[in-house]
Parts: sequence; C-alpha cells; structure tokens
Amino acid sequence: MSCSSEQNVQHQSSDYLILPFPQSMAPGYGYFPLNEEVTLSFDEADPELQSISSYFQEWLSAKSLPELKVEHNTSGRNAIQLKISPDIGVDTYALTITTKGILIQGGSPASVFYGIQSLSQLIQQQQGQETLEIPCVHIEDQPAFSYRGLHLDVGRHFFPVSFIKKYIDLLARYKMNRFHWHLTEDQGWRIEIKKYPKLQEVAAYRNETLIGHYNDNPQRYDGEPYGGFYTQEEIKEVVAYAKERYVMVIPEIEMPGHAQAALAAYPELSCAGGDIQTATKWGVFEEVYCPTEATFEFLENVLLEVIELFPSPYIHIGGDECPKTRWKESAFCQALIKEKGLKDEHGLQSYFIQRIEQFLNKNDRQIIGWDEILEGGLAPNATVMSWRGEEGGIEAAKQGHDVIMSPTSHCYLDYYQSQHSEEPLAIGGFLPLDKVYNYHPIPEELSVEEAKYIQGVQGNLWTEYISTPDKATYMTFPRAIALAEVGWTKEPNKDLNRFLKSVSKHLEWLEEEGINVANHLFDLEPLTELDENGDLSLRFTSLAKVQSIRYTSDGTPPTMEAPALSGSIALEKSGTYTGQAFQGDQAVGRSAQLDFNQHLGTGASIQLTNAPSERYSAGGAGAILNGIQGSSERYGDKEWLGFEGDDFVATVDLGESKTIDHINFRFFNGPGQWIYPPRNIEVQITKSLKEEGATFRTSVQSGDDKIVETKLETKGTSGRYLQIKIPNYGLIPEGSQGGGNRAWLFIDEITLN
Repeated sequence: MSCSSEQNVQHQSSDYLILPFPQSMAPGYGYFPLNEEVTLSFDEADPELQSISSYFQEWLSAKSLPELKVEHNTSGRNAIQLKISPDIGVDTYALTITTKGILIQGGSPASVFYGIQSLSQLIQQQQGQETLEIPCVHIEDQPAFSYRGLHLDVGRHFFPVSFIKKYIDLLARYKMNRFHWHLTEDQGWRIEIKKYPKLQEVAAYRNETLIGHYNDNPQRYDGEPYGGFYTQEEIKEVVAYAKERYVMVIPEIEMPGHAQAALAAYPELSCAGGDIQTATKWGVFEEVYCPTEATFEFLENVLLEVIELFPSPYIHIGGDECPKTRWKESAFCQALIKEKGLKDEHGLQSYFIQRIEQFLNKNDRQIIGWDEILEGGLAPNATVMSWRGEEGGIEAAKQGHDVIMSPTSHCYLDYYQSQHSEEPLAIGGFLPLDKVYNYHPIPEELSVEEAKYIQGVQGNLWTEYISTPDKATYMTFPRAIALAEVGWTKEPNKDLNRFLKSVSKHLEWLEEEGINVANHLFDLEPLTELDENGDLSLRFTSLAKVQSIRYTSDGTPPTMEAPALSGSIALEKSGTYTGQAFQGDQAVGRSAQLDFNQHLGTGASIQLTNAPSERYSAGGAGAILNGIQGSSERYGDKEWLGFEGDDFVATVDLGESKTIDHINFRFFNGPGQWIYPPRNIEVQITKSLKEEGATFRTSVQSGDDKIVETKLETKGTSGRYLQIKIPNYGLIPEGSQGGGNRAWLFIDEITLN
C-alpha cells in the first residue's frame, strides 16, 4: 500500500470543513491516500449498505474520482469499510480515518449515510491536489434534533421532478432528513388524485399569473395559462429517491383554507358555490371548504390516495390563514356550530381539524399543522409547526404536543437575504445568513421537560416570487446550510466564524456543480452607531473577513485610491456614503451605500412606551431618528420598527429647544403582509415635560403605494420635547389578508425640519 510521506503532520479542527459541524472531532496525524487500490467493503447481506455504497460510488463518479473495488466483509486495511454497529446509538456515526484505512460505523443505516456525507466533504476539500489524500481524523457525531427539515411550495410555482430530486440531494448532503412538499394551494393543485380527475384537469391550472409584487399598484398579469401536476408514478419515484437518501417526504394537503384551486374544480364543496376560479394572484382568499359531509368524504378519499403514495407517518394538513367570512355567512355552518356546541367559527375550525385528525389516526397517520390549529382547541395528537413566531410552539409544548420550530423571523427563506439594490424580487422581510445561523430552536420560556417536545427546525421556501429552479436555489443556499447546522450541531459547538470559513468553500463546490447560490459573504453592510452624546458614526462590515475597506462620501464607487476605513466614519453632514471591500487590489463582493440626511432630530433621545416586536426591532428606538431611511421594499431591515397591534407612543428629547417648521413621517403599506399605515398622527411640542404645549394633528392618506409619507405642519413651533402618538390602524377588514386580526404598524425615519 502507498502511504503519504507526511505522516507526522498534526491537523487542527479548523482544517476540516465539514458542514454541519460534528459534535466530537479528534484531529489525527497524516493522510490516507484515495486511489485505484482502495476497496469499498460492507456486509453483502445488508441491502441498505449496498444502496449506500452505490450512492457513494455514483458520487465519486460524478466528481471524476476513481471507482472503488468492492470486497465484502474485509478488514479495514487500505479500504473504506461501512459497518452497522448496534453498540453505538441509533442516531450516531463514527468516522475514523487513519493512514491505513477508513471505517464508518453507524448505529443505523441512516447514520452510516451521514458518515458518508462527512467523508465526501473531506474528499471534496482535498480535490485538485496531485495526489488525493484525506486528512486523518476520528469523528463521533449525532444530531441535536430529530427533525431537520426543508420545505418547498410547488403550488404557487411548479417545479419539475428533476429539480425536486436535486433539492432532496442537497438536503441529504447537509444531513437534513425531512422534505416538506407543499402540494396544494389556492393557485394550483399539484398531486394527481385518481378519484377526482377535475383536480388535474381544472385545479392544477390557472388562467394567468400576477407580475411583480402583490403590493404593486396597479396589479399586472401575464395573460398566460400556467399549471402542472405530479402524476402518482412521479410521486412514487420522488418518494423512493428520497428514501434512498434517508429523507422522509411529508406531503401537505391544505385545509380548510388555501383551497380555492380545489373549489374551482368542485365548487359544491364551498359554502357559497357558484363560479370559482383558481387564484391568479397571491394572498388569502375567502373561498374555503364548507364543513359538510360531502366535503369530509372528498377529503378522506383524497387522503386515502395520499396515504398510499407517502409512507411518512405524518400528513401536513395546513390549517393556516383560514378566513371565516363564508362560515359566518353560511346558515349551514351556523347551524353546525349550535349543533356541536361550538363557541364560534374558531371552534368550527378546530372541529374540522380534529375530525380530519381522527380519520388519519385511524389510518395510522399523524397530522402536522401550522400554529393556527391551536385556535379553538388543539387536536389531541397533533404536531404544531410554529411559523407566526415562537408563541404557538411554546403554547403547544406546554400542552404536551410535539413542535417543529419554523418562525418567519429565522426560517423563511423567501425573505430578502441582502439589502443590496440588485437583489431579485422577494416577498419582503430581511433574513441574512448570520441571523439564520444564530437561531436557537428551544425558547427560554420552556422548562427542561417542556423543551423535550421541540422536535426540530424547518426552513420554508414559499414561491410566490420564485418561478425557476435557479432562483429557488439562490434563495435557499447558503441559508439552508446554516439551518442544517442549527438542526444538527449542538449549541456549544456552533461558531459563526468557523461556519463562514467552511461555507465559503461549500459555495464554491455548489457553483462548480452549476447550482445558483447567493454568495454574499464579502458584500458590505452599512452599520450606524449612536453614542451616549447623540453622535452618529458609520462603519461597513462583511460576514467574511476582508483585507481592506475603502469609502467615498459623494456617492461615487470607491477605488484603491479612496480612503481606507480603519474604524468608523463620523456622520456630521448629509451625504451618500459608499463602501467597497478589497482583497489586495481587487474589489470583492458588492459595495454598500448609505444615504444620510442630517436634520433637527438626528441622534435625539427617544423613549418608546410600547416596545416593537422582537422580530422587527433590530435597529432599536434610535433607528427612528438616525437620518437614514429604510428600504422601500424590505420592511424587515434594521431601519424599520414593527409593532404588532400596538400603538406607536414616543417621547423625543432634542436636548435643547429647537424651532420646528414641519415633521415628516414614513410608514410601510403592505396589506398582503398585514401591514397598514395609521389613520392619524398627533404630536405635542413642549419646552419641558411638566407643561402643556402646542398640539398638532393630521390624518394619513394611505393610497396604494408601498411607502406612505405624511408631513405634519408645526408652523415654526419651538420646544425641546415631542410627545408623539400614532394609533395602530386597528382590525384588518374581513375579506382582506389577515381579516379580523390586529394590523401591523411599521414606522421608519421621523424627520424634523
């Protein structure tokens, strides 16, 4: 056997770019050479090890690496040996690489498969060398959570089977084990149901599709019919493909809401009937299943075919965003509420969900639902997927129900991942890579016993604004890799800097495979800081370390001749500040730009009576008076403060009396995201906190623009303090998205002149 000549080389943990990072790693000395002489050994009587070995050989072939000779049940010398070891935990694998051979032991076939993923990454890390040598190491590894999922919505936009397989491949590569396949929506039904052919003929297609953003005015459409569905044979093919990669496919069949496509095919299942069309735009629609016996018969027959196709013990039944308008208007529904002794329409939704759960339980399946299934009473055996924050998951865990954490704040991969102007259209929000990575799925509010109900974490990719495979992978990676480490790596072993070093290399590998990814590691982000004296400063940062940052203050692109930034820039005058990262004399990543407007209130002290939502408070109260406007598209950036149902009440201290002619307010208008500007504003200007002052009021004219700006004339009034009251819009009108819920209020810069 040929051995490396560098057997005395001592490796470091940082030399191994494995993602997600293992729980225990002992670096070794030297290398094991991978060449044509190496054999692949396993028990020929074990069909799963046979399948894993075939998978590994196919991977080697795809990387133009030598095919390994197969020798069953040999010793580990000059071999890669795969072995099931009942004496280690069922979720555990051990990977041992010495100069003489490689041994992968797992407590189950799935664990051996995960060991193969780690080995594959070490091999890929060493590719390109004249002699391919793998650094010696001993790894013992197991996941932090049992549920590590990634979701794909194919209802809004349809993706071919070839891409679904690629998506599953990427899940498996990063040791994720659940593929949540969102198959039905208002805009399209994507699964063949043989008993109900109109689901394929009618519900799978829509007449046209919205162009641009939902909040654009006027809304525009492409005029092109759109649709598609997966045959049952294709679904069986995908399920089998996923099984070979130890990924469980969990189908979602939405009910009782998000059902307009199905009701277009079978309008008799709605409460009102009539001409119903598959939805052509995004949002929440009033046409929902009517809880009649005919509806339950239909859904049970659908689910029987779904059960035959998916061996998963779970069926996701949605349960989210179900407007109650049609139920309130229906004499049948009102009579049913009285007959069943239900409190209201929320109780009727609970009745609906519990009845479906009973049917699935009788057929050896469990339900998963979005956290709205808590409303009106939770079905007895349901698993809750908490998306509107962590509150639903906390409540469910305290009730003794299994929970999968998937909050919008950290897990919605359809949100913008960069504040750069060149980012492709997204639904809104802002979720950068580091925020995903820093998520901790177990809320502090739970006791040790309650925390055991948190089964894991899932990333969601909704596709209203994602119509191609390339954009789907761009939005998903690398954030899904960060989420994979959230689900796999225990908290003490997580380290953002280590992760960024590794993921940089992984992004190169993905790009080499032709996968479109979002590599923003060297992009700059402007960060402002306010000191105790009210002085503002600016610095530019990037996720990955760069050699130098150069900047200008007149909006021109920085070159190597521009000043180098050694610390912070004092913001003392209005201007357009631009930063660019450099490695040597080469610009890397995208530049960042900040428009700063110095005004009378810049840097003033501000106290809020009601705290903003934790999800939308990154800039703190000071973001309201820092001279910087937030994005016109992304209400989730650090300049916007979001208040969930609360009023905006603030006291501003200018530090000294100033004469104010007018005050400008800036609000976000996004009804599709439950965000409404206020109806009116009140400001009182005083010279001290103890006296009454001049009070000014104005109404807010919202219109259809995403940004609503309102000027309040104060007519040269002098004062040091401003008492600002901006009432929340109130309840969202029925029939609108989120109808009946309290609106969100998003406020940005308040400018005093």
